[in-house]
Amino acid sequence: MKNKKAYIRRMNVIAGQITGIKNMIEEERTCNDIMVQISALDRSLKSLGNEIFKDYLSTTLVEEIKKDNLEVLDGVIDLCNMIK
Repeated sequence: MKNKKAYIRRMNVIAGQITGIKNMIEEERTCNDIMVQISALDRSLKSLGNEIFKDYLSTTLVEEIKKDNLEVLDGVIDLCNMIK
């Protein structure tokens, strides 16, 4: 994983978002305010997932294909089906 440090930083931000949402619920903030933050959290998670997936495709997948391990493509197809 070539961007491990960047992924960890982003996960720390996401953890902060989760804590913020928890605090908003404890403070009984409006549903609208909470849902806006949940939407932002959803986008953050999807963005991180996309970056990790691109990293995988450009490194691990390419390396396995160069080794003629085409079975790795089945794993990518399964992963794509899972994240739909």
